[in-house]
Amino acid sequence: MTRTNLQLRLAARPAGLPRESDWEFTEQPAGEPAEGEMLVRVLHLSVDPAMRGWMNAGKSYIPPVEIGAVMRAGAVGRVVASRHPDFAEGDHVTGMFGVQEYCLSDGRGVLRIDPEQAPLPVHLGVLGMPGMTAYFGLLDIGRPQKGETVVVSGAAGAVGSAVGQIARIHGCRVIGIAGGEAKCRHLTEELGFDAAVDYKSEDVRQALREHAPDGVDVYFDNVGGDILDAVLTRLARGARIVICGAVSQYNNETAVRGPANYMSLLVNRASMTGMVVFDYAARYPEAREDMARWLASGELRAREHLVDGGVRAFPETLLGLFRGDNLGKLVLRVADA
Repeated sequence: MTRTNLQLRLAARPAGLPRESDWEFTEQPAGEPAEGEMLVRVLHLSVDPAMRGWMNAGKSYIPPVEIGAVMRAGAVGRVVASRHPDFAEGDHVTGMFGVQEYCLSDGRGVLRIDPEQAPLPVHLGVLGMPGMTAYFGLLDIGRPQKGETVVVSGAAGAVGSAVGQIARIHGCRVIGIAGGEAKCRHLTEELGFDAAVDYKSEDVRQALREHAPDGVDVYFDNVGGDILDAVLTRLARGARIVICGAVSQYNNETAVRGPANYMSLLVNRASMTGMVVFDYAARYPEAREDMARWLASGELRAREHLVDGGVRAFPETLLGLFRGDNLGKLVLRVADA
């Protein structure tokens, strides 16, 4: 069987928001697996803020996507042909398959998933990389204790919404920072956050004085910039800050602006630690077990923002992420399951 594979490749390194000229669509035969390989039909693509950083040259926690290469992306798919001893035709799998319709894989970094456990897009959200990021970033680095106040920015996104719910499950008071009345209402009315701050219409510092009068014990930062600076002024003694991302800075055409209020770390004997989820890969099964149990019990809720359109819709879908169009995990549907 001859299968045509539509792929999206990085044509140029963006300056600011990615433009149409930064991408190139190509078509080529999908190929057949060699011994020890499998061919995966990509069904859903994960659209994540980190993708913007992967497009930049320079040293980072992961090598950049090279010019001319298929754009890196996490995905779920179905094995359509296999010569791999650990994967059979018909298996559903997740891995870094890229923005394309088919992927030849040798199985490294690929996990078999159970679509009966949760719908496939959930395996890109709370059971995928965002969920793993929330779990290990909060519990291993943030180390929340029952009764403490946890604040998370980007709280209506895939990572932030999971962070807040895990903190609630662990008995913490949870405050989410998000943009817009609908997102803030979703946090408090559907996800069980104790309070939400709308950074678009509220003074974040003033709102934190009201909602966290005794200070912030754990801050999980997804956005950087002005919001990080505002939270730094409200730290409790011994506070822990988890630096997960800085989405407010990713499309800057000037240098990233660091925190002006960092001396609050000294005054409050606080710490600020960066986290990269790939460091915890060996422990993903541990986190997935807990997250799946919380999903089954109803303690944890998953929400996905599904976009149709396939591979050709990826560039505009990525821009929508930075506009804040999504509520929950942004997933692009490539093909029907």
